Amino acid sequence: MMQYKTVSEIHDAFDRGETTPSALTQKFLDRLKKSDHNAFLTAIDDRALGQAKAADEVIRTNGGKVPRAKMPLLGVPMGIKDALCIDGVRTTCGSKMLENYIPPYTATAVARLEAAGVISVGKLNMDEFAMGSSNENSAFGPVLHPTHRDRVPGGSSGGSSTAVAADLCFAALGSDTGGSIRLPASFCGVVGFKPTYGRVSRFGLVAFASSLDQIGPLTHSVEDAALIAEVMGGFDPKDSTSNPASIQGLAAEAKKQIEVKGLRIGIPKQYFIDGIQAEVREAIESTLAELTRRGAKLVPIDLPHTKYAVSTYYVVAVSEASSNLSRMDGIRFGVRPKEAMEADSPTEFYKRVRKNFGPEVKRRIILGTFALSSGYFDAYYTKACQVRRLIRQDFENAFQQVDLIATPVSATTAFKAGDKAKDPLQMYLTDIFTIPASLAGLPGISVPCGQDQAGLPIGMQILGPRMEDVRVLQAANLIERIHGGKA
Repeated sequence: MMQYKTVSEIHDAFDRGETTPSALTQKFLDRLKKSDHNAFLTAIDDRALGQAKAADEVIRTNGGKVPRAKMPLLGVPMGIKDALCIDGVRTTCGSKMLENYIPPYTATAVARLEAAGVISVGKLNMDEFAMGSSNENSAFGPVLHPTHRDRVPGGSSGGSSTAVAADLCFAALGSDTGGSIRLPASFCGVVGFKPTYGRVSRFGLVAFASSLDQIGPLTHSVEDAALIAEVMGGFDPKDSTSNPASIQGLAAEAKKQIEVKGLRIGIPKQYFIDGIQAEVREAIESTLAELTRRGAKLVPIDLPHTKYAVSTYYVVAVSEASSNLSRMDGIRFGVRPKEAMEADSPTEFYKRVRKNFGPEVKRRIILGTFALSSGYFDAYYTKACQVRRLIRQDFENAFQQVDLIATPVSATTAFKAGDKAKDPLQMYLTDIFTIPASLAGLPGISVPCGQDQAGLPIGMQILGPRMEDVRVLQAANLIERIHGGKA
């Protein structure tokens, strides 16, 4: 295991001359190349080592010290989910459709991190076009769980969670459409943070469902999640959904201890249902009991439209996916195989190009196209948007009574590979506790809170009102300290 667990520890080691950005980067590159987890699709050796050498020089010219204020992430090796573009680096989205795509630009989130000193060591495996909950849908093979090879790491950011948990990179970026940061973070025992929708620019993120997609970090600590979110967040004129509110000071505020006495924590009855694994329930309830002992108040709340969340999500998301993926046509984007060029009609050309989509992507495109088709648009997509507003209103009503909401991330710990692969409906239900917050655009985090008898991690989800990312991070910080014996 790597000896440094926070960015502060890495920077302290640089200051002491214990290691250098180049040495640390080489160590991670060696580890990820030897790994058989299939977490990385592309290692970026030359680029990463060039960035590390530049970081070495920054430290040398600064008297052997890290300029933390100017470059708060200097020399930190990170993995980047393969849905985020980096100029000149292959970006596949886990799909044969983009197997050889080299983007000419870099995602805003990645560019901001690299400007702050991050070293991008490679692109991470994922469910194809971020469509999946287990990371079994990648065209380049499934990602293995970091500790239990027979289990899934969660999806779609399973490459990101496995890479962090297995110490193949120090931190990673993922994307969350219906839970794709929080679920793999819970399954792999790391921190996964989804900021408020619009806090982090989506420019350069290959779109799945534009009104739901969000970029966030997976880390070893809440402290680092807050720092990474602050660095890459903030307004971006390239993203029309980017929120103009400042995100500066997020990391410093997140470090402050939350006032536990009188803190009102909402417990939605719809999330504590029959069928939850006993050890998951016990871990969540034990953590809540400790918060209560410290002065927090548990408040039962009702989120009545939660039962419609999964079906609403799978109408909205697949409809937007159908629209977004229409550009994968072999003309604007996508492979153009020889047999397609020999087609004798446009229809045959498209068929030969789009056979490169995997079965789950095809399934969702077909569903989305149907939902948007003439005669069905109002019955499906319009109705789903109306229910989505009701789900958002449920949360707004609840946050008039409570400060935060606590729930499980998943009803179970990581399930066995192949268990749900042949039953799409069962797979879709895996995200039942994460989807509602995505539909409402709320900030949410998964923070480790225990293990089951098999040693599989359990995550606890904390949700807050829109733009109250600091409150969510402070609560997660407390939970982390409780389980680390530091609070």
